[in-house]
Amino acid sequence: MSTAPKSEVLTMIALAEYQTGAVVSRQVTKAEAGNVTLFAFDEGQELSEHTAPFDALVHVLDGEAEIKISGKPFLLKAGEAIIMPANEPHAVRAVKKFKMLLTMIRA
Repeated sequence: MSTAPKSEVLTMIALAEYQTGAVVSRQVTKAEAGNVTLFAFDEGQELSEHTAPFDALVHVLDGEAEIKISGKPFLLKAGEAIIMPANEPHAVRAVKKFKMLLTMIRA
């Protein structure tokens, strides 16, 4: 997973392409304090329920996703975002193929 070039204008939605039956990720930037990663999910693909020790912001750039946080489903479309709180179980499922930008701050 390579990071995006620094000091360049980035077209976020183009940094990761959809692949049939897959979840594709591309790290945009990474630092000790956190990271930003772009994901492209094919329709029906998912990340199973898990927890993380830090808050994470999910910003949907394209398509439609169901984000479950502590068992409660949220339907997000392009342009919408949600914060997944630290230590709460969450899962992500592509209702339609979608791209999301995940920002995790560790500090």
